[in-house]
Amino acid sequence: MISPQLARALRVAGLRWHPISGDMFLIDRPGFEGDVFALSNMTIEAHEFATGTVLGFNGTTEWALDSVALDDALWLPAEHQLRALLAATFVALRRDEDGYEVETVLAGQSQVFAATDPADAYAGALLVLISASSDEFSAGLGDVASGDAGLGDAGLGDAGMGDAGMGDAGMGDAGPVR
Repeated sequence: MISPQLARALRVAGLRWHPISGDMFLIDRPGFEGDVFALSNMTIEAHEFATGTVLGFNGTTEWALDSVALDDALWLPAEHQLRALLAATFVALRRDEDGYEVETVLAGQSQVFAATDPADAYAGALLVLISASSDEFSAGLGDVASGDAGLGDAGLGDAGMGDAGMGDAGMGDAGPVR
């Protein structure tokens, strides 16, 4: 399972969660540190409302918590989910003496992401893929993205994503190695 810091970096970068049974998450509020929950059709279900998704606790949990807004939940994507999100950019997962390496190819460029846990290596690769997608999207906006399209302060700029959760953003050792 990836760390909460790495999960937050993915969320900040733009990864959106559409909850399904079996997904792991934590409640991202003080007082819930270390408590990891799993969506299950019997105990915790995602309920869709016009105002947003709510995770409903169905009375079988050990303490009274009726529901929590999706915005207060932090998805901890599993290894297989991260691999699926890499899609066609994924080339290989390799084990070495220090841990794991995930190799991806994007726009003809090969990159390798190393971590002690395979899920962290996949997450590091996904952070770079999301960032590259955001950069490509911004570049495709041309003058609109730079604010020179007559929009004044309403220009898109960085689309509110700041540094898209990159830099060290809690990636630990899941950064590119080559």
